[in-house]
Amino acid sequence: MSPPSGKSESGLARLLGSGTSGLLEIFIFHPIDTIAKRLMTNPNKVFIPGAPLSLGFKNLDTVIFKSASSASALKKYTSLFPGLGYAGGYKVLQRVYKYGGQPYVKDYISHHHRDTFYRIFGDKTGKTMIHATAGSIIGIGEVALLPLDVLKIKRQTAPETLKGRNIIKIFRDEGLGLYRGGLWTAARNAPGSFSLFGGSAFVKEYMFGLKDYSQATFFQNFCASIGGAISSISVAQPLDVVKTRIQNRPFDAPEGGVQIIKNMIKHEGPLSFFKGITPKLLVIGPKLVFSFTVAQQLIPLLDNFFIAQGISKPTQSL
Repeated sequence: MSPPSGKSESGLARLLGSGTSGLLEIFIFHPIDTIAKRLMTNPNKVFIPGAPLSLGFKNLDTVIFKSASSASALKKYTSLFPGLGYAGGYKVLQRVYKYGGQPYVKDYISHHHRDTFYRIFGDKTGKTMIHATAGSIIGIGEVALLPLDVLKIKRQTAPETLKGRNIIKIFRDEGLGLYRGGLWTAARNAPGSFSLFGGSAFVKEYMFGLKDYSQATFFQNFCASIGGAISSISVAQPLDVVKTRIQNRPFDAPEGGVQIIKNMIKHEGPLSFFKGITPKLLVIGPKLVFSFTVAQQLIPLLDNFFIAQGISKPTQSL
């Protein structure tokens, strides 16, 4: 019989812990996300071979700050907050869904298919694979939140396509067009979320020898989040670039993922699939590390608090 997975936190703790991580993340990291999205959707060379370096920095300034590139430093900074309403709704729902939902899928797999995983992968790897598989499944389902992600990206990179329309009118006008790129999003999320939760579980299991992941210290959660974030971003980046470009296209001039890939290879070269990887690893990576660490730390802490207050009862995950 395979060993138990440890304590299963209450739904309230998962909801509040993951929601708090999303709120903190959006207020701290939204400007950085805007920069990464604008770099990923820029089809032109910023630093042109043979051209003065100053021209390259001027081009970079225009790509990042758009019409505010010649404005004051304060206006430049505030220009990095387009789509904050969409981004706030999307990010909080996303974090609640992903960080709060993955444990439910993990519990289901542990309850119904635990022995199969442990038999195939062994005790340590089996547990890691359960966490990774649950993450992959929850990542695919994240496509349901795609419309908010589409609107967030358009506000960050092409705000003119939304001008003069509120969210109700946009949903009425565009309909299923807001799910454009859904298959590419699922294709990105499946390995990305697999790597995020699997990488985190791997660090906790193999580096720290934890049997009950809910007992991880802040430092252990932090290290586990770094492992998960780096692997997730690296694996998902090529498909993330394709997904972002699909979503960035005007509503009335869509372009399929296959065509985008062909054009990127033809005009920009294979390395274009990793555009934006540097700011993602250096800046967006910490954003993911931050939110994942906060969620992993808060959920068990809140659960223990609710148990102490008699709000919920302790449960054991199989």
